[in-house]
Order: sequence, then structure tokens, then C-alpha cells
Amino acid sequence: MPRSIRFVYHFGSEHVRENKMAEAGSSITGILVENRIFIQSLTDSRLLFGSGYYGKPMGIPKPKGLDFESPLVLDLIEGYYLVQKGKLKLVQPDSSPVSLKVIKAVCEKQYADFESKYLVFQNLRDKGYVVSPGIKFGCDFAVYEQGPGIDHAPYLVQVLRQSDEMTATNIVLAGRLATTVKKQFIIAIPKVREKRVDYVGFDWWRA
Repeated sequence: MPRSIRFVYHFGSEHVRENKMAEAGSSITGILVENRIFIQSLTDSRLLFGSGYYGKPMGIPKPKGLDFESPLVLDLIEGYYLVQKGKLKLVQPDSSPVSLKVIKAVCEKQYADFESKYLVFQNLRDKGYVVSPGIKFGCDFAVYEQGPGIDHAPYLVQVLRQSDEMTATNIVLAGRLATTVKKQFIIAIPKVREKRVDYVGFDWWRA
């Protein structure tokens, strides 16, 4: 049973930490192949991964440190974020450029309600959190305070629009899963027009 509901959960701006994104200039090039983005340069791969744990080295599910010898693979939402930030240029396999408009269209085909999910992703990334896909936990995002290999993701985030319905059973099931894996379940409510996100956090205890 829920012990408490935090009607506004604060992913605080105080978490923002100095990172190396300033070093990752727009000279980094990614290749868009269907629904993935590949960084072929090992130097650029290590720089991007080291500057905020973007992507994963190909074939290495749990990388530790920057001493890897395989290209970096980015999710589309990560690539879109980096392109928006001017840290990444995208090209097709034939080296023709990919515009921000094109990558957004690809994202909209890949993600249901991409605009809402991206607003949450952007909000958390801008605050310094590391955001990974949460599919293995049955949610939208797994959120780290430090990064994979350093800490476990303490938060599971589900994105819901204000018009979406969530039953008490859904909340209990999500909470039980989060408790089982020792994480906190949080609902993100994006307000796209206002470019703002509210968070509702749940704590749980055994009755």
C-alpha cells in the first residue's frame, strides 16, 4: 500500500554537475541506420559516453569506464537531444546530412507520443541526470543520479499525459515492481505547451 504520495516530486536543479559536454563539439558525427545512431570514431565514442553516459558501446551491455574498443550506439531520443544541443551531426550511411526535422520525424514513428516523452527526457538530462530506456522495468525511463556502473538507477519514470488514466491497480503493480528492484516509482506529467514537467513520486511500505 502507498505510504505517501509526493504530489510534486523534485528532480532538483541542484543535481546539475559539471560535465564534459563542452568538449564534445559539433564535430562529432553519427550515422543514422533505421532506429539507431552509430558513432564510428572510438575517440568520439569515448568522449560522448564519458560526458554523460550517452549510448552504449556495441556488444558491451554493462561497460565500465572508457576503455572499450567498439563503436557507440545511441538511442534515437539521445541523438535528437544531442543534435538539438549542437553536440552531434547526423548523416545517412551514404554521408548525406540528416536534418533535425528528419530525425524528429523518425523519432515520432518510433516513440508513441514522442513530444511528451522527449520533454521529460530533456528535462531530466538538462538537470544532470542520466536517462536510459526503462523497457526492462516496464516503464519509459530508468534514471541514474551518477551513471550505469557507478550507481544503480534509483528511479523508474512513467510518462503520462494529464488526460491519461491510471488505475489504483496500475499504481500498485508499478509500485510492487519498483520496490522489488529497490527503486522509486515516479510519474512524469509533461505540460508540452508550457514546456514544464511535474513529477509525482510514491513511497511504499508493507502493511
